[in-house]
Amino acid sequence: MFRTAALALTIAGMAACSSTSDTEEMPMETNDTAAADAAAAAARAEQQRMERERMEREREEQAALNTTVFYFDFDVAEFQPSDRETLIVHARNLASNPNRRVRLEGHADERGTREYNLALGERRANSIRDFLIVNGASRSQLETVSYGEEQPAVRGQTEAAYRQNRRVEIQPAG
Repeated sequence: MFRTAALALTIAGMAACSSTSDTEEMPMETNDTAAADAAAAAARAEQQRMERERMEREREEQAALNTTVFYFDFDVAEFQPSDRETLIVHARNLASNPNRRVRLEGHADERGTREYNLALGERRANSIRDFLIVNGASRSQLETVSYGEEQPAVRGQTEAAYRQNRRVEIQPAG
């Protein structure tokens, strides 16, 4: 009888130990599942963030490519520092599209002689051309032309009109 009781206690103890280990494993499995769910949610959030950033970069790039007129100060052939990033986007776009060609049209306001303004328009177009080449465009993709004062964007003899006429326009080359 004593042996039977000892055997029964041993079996009960083993059953208790095994049931204890089962209950201890369940929270571990729940914790593992929760951790996996949290990791998956974090990965989805990161992927969504990266997609939003990619879409924002594409919008910014398209806005830069839609900017095709660059203005110059009086009697200066260097473009504005604020135009650098936009021109870099144009250069990279040309570099990634080797069959694309553009014409850089240089303009000047009406002050100065015809010859001087033609030369100034050419220097302005060349300034943009050189920057595009340094940033990835091929020389064969770029054509420059100067119209000097001959094709004003705005007619008039005010500083506002002059400012709009001192420009380089990027046009598709045909």
